[in-house]
Amino acid sequence: MARDWRWDPCISHSGDAVSGFIKDYFADTKRNVIVIAGAGFDPRACVISRELAAAGAPLRGLFLRENRPNPPPELLLLAAKNIADLQAIVPNHALIPIEIFGSDLAVIGGRNVARAIAAQNFDGVTDVVVDVSALSVGTSFPIIRLLVEYSQRGKGPPNLHLFVAHNPALDGAIKTIASDSPSYVHGFVGGLTLNKFARAAKLWLPQLATGKRAALDRLYVFVSPHDTCPILPFPSKDPRIGDRLAEEFMVQLDSAWSVDTRDIVYADERDPLDLYRTILRLDDLRKPVFSEVGGSRLVLSPLGSKVMAIGALMAALERNLPVAYLEALGYDLEASAPDAPDSPHLVHIWLEGEVYPQPRPVLYA
Repeated sequence: MARDWRWDPCISHSGDAVSGFIKDYFADTKRNVIVIAGAGFDPRACVISRELAAAGAPLRGLFLRENRPNPPPELLLLAAKNIADLQAIVPNHALIPIEIFGSDLAVIGGRNVARAIAAQNFDGVTDVVVDVSALSVGTSFPIIRLLVEYSQRGKGPPNLHLFVAHNPALDGAIKTIASDSPSYVHGFVGGLTLNKFARAAKLWLPQLATGKRAALDRLYVFVSPHDTCPILPFPSKDPRIGDRLAEEFMVQLDSAWSVDTRDIVYADERDPLDLYRTILRLDDLRKPVFSEVGGSRLVLSPLGSKVMAIGALMAALERNLPVAYLEALGYDLEASAPDAPDSPHLVHIWLEGEVYPQPRPVLYA
């Protein structure tokens, strides 16, 4: 039976094929490109912009600086270097500060970034690139949702691309200082406040990641799910990472979350489409089972790999799923972290655009 999924099939590239795609596609000088990227301390901040600029198409940059309270001085120095590099790579640019927290530490970053992107002029733009490598989930998800909705209404640029420079070792070296207030990502409440979902059976799909145990404990209490299916990376660059995560989360898996080993979800660390399809299959399987007792609702929490987070994002967009998230109050970078990522694995998803036949399966409203 044919599956009516919006991104199945999906145009994507991985590894060396991404550089080849950039050199070929973005060499067309008739294209007018905007790249949206993070301008923070992450060493991957400049990777995609540098490749796009080298390709040759007219390029404008929207570089977002996520501001959080009391950042460490060493991270400010790294961010300043990245900003200077981005400004040199893309001379036609705007540097946009985004306040992530209000004065009362309420999370306002999602609303602020959506407002900033909505104020931009996309007239004559053929392609928008969102580089999520150095953007947080709370910032990148609202941007992408806004641009997808523009595309749905025929008001946005014809083509929307997602890129990420994936480096698991660097992800492990970036330590998150989580806030105390879990919430749903701006634009990703998924209708949970509606009466129709009051009795829905909630299945929580947290992405397990090193050092995120306390954050996921808070999210579990916030979501209050009926069942939990943790997501582990497999296959992965480090073949033992799944074992180490299972050991780190042993108490949660055995006691607090009561997870059966058959309920663990495995997803390819380098392929966002693997997790995307897995989530949609789970959603399709649960709907008929719970249709007579209040329905089913999947709740996502992408706290680990940016590549796997893209897969969760695509599923959340397609099915209007809620995304529970604990915004980072700050970050620490281990001294052993490299100044520049060693050959990061690049991933490209062509999310919307002229490459897809019309009409396409619609997104849930």
